[in-house]
Amino acid sequence: MEKIRQLVSAIIAGMLIGIGGTVFLSIENPILGSFFFAIGLYSIICFQLQLFTGRIGYLIFQKPVYFIELGITWIGNLIGTYLLAWMVQHTRLYATISQRVQGIAAIKLGDNFMSIFLLAILCGMLMFIAIDAYRNIEGSTLKALAIFIPVMVFILSGFEHVIANMFYFSLSKAWDGHCFVAILVMTLGNSVGGLILPVYMKLFCIR
Repeated sequence: MEKIRQLVSAIIAGMLIGIGGTVFLSIENPILGSFFFAIGLYSIICFQLQLFTGRIGYLIFQKPVYFIELGITWIGNLIGTYLLAWMVQHTRLYATISQRVQGIAAIKLGDNFMSIFLLAILCGMLMFIAIDAYRNIEGSTLKALAIFIPVMVFILSGFEHVIANMFYFSLSKAWDGHCFVAILVMTLGNSVGGLILPVYMKLFCIR
């Protein structure tokens, strides 16, 4: 039953990232778009849902069973983003954002894997900062800023977030072998980036 709960939680988290991606695609101004995209992560944290990029940084503090939980989370996030993409494709919204998302997907999939990996590392670092700062900062305003600012930074910088890209690739109907490999590279990059600060803290006994 616990594994089912984790899967459902991860599916909902994937859908929320998809909602954030939808509003980002619907707004011309990139700064506003990146701000409203962050509503997805904010909701996920508030409702304590399962997001792979939010959980990977705590791997080194957990028992081996955490690997299984991360796998369930990754699969659930993929299902959730695909489901949200399918929903959007069957609404009037798709006609207004389809061209933009196809352009975004083409740029990402046209990149080389080394570039994707490095950009994903940087995104992973920012995701850990957002989650951990929210957990440790006092005050509701500062907690919100801890989420929104890192998310805006990774979007405006063009860093690669694997769950967001699951949504973009699903919405643009870009899935193929190359796309799947790119997603795996992003997953690895986000994981490495998400672990940099936790490893530093563990090695030097910070906290």
